[in-house]
Amino acid sequence: MSIEPEITQELIENHGLNSEEYKRLTETIGRIPTYTELGIFSAMWNEHCSYKSSKKWLRTLPTKGPQVICGPGENAGIV
Repeated sequence: MSIEPEITQELIENHGLNSEEYKRLTETIGRIPTYTELGIFSAMWNEHCSYKSSKKWLRTLPTKGPQVICGPGENAGIV
């Protein structure tokens, strides 16, 4: 039997989630998440996986044309 830590505001912030994201998480699963679930969602919603803060800027880049070597998609990391 393992005892999971209490989900506190500090723990939520340490996982990189803001209050709106945490609210969306609790609404999605219909309850307070476990420590493990909090970790999973924070990993899925981090910048590396979801482009949380850079998505709006990425949308301004050209996706077609002679200067575009590789357009949007998986592993399209050329700028």
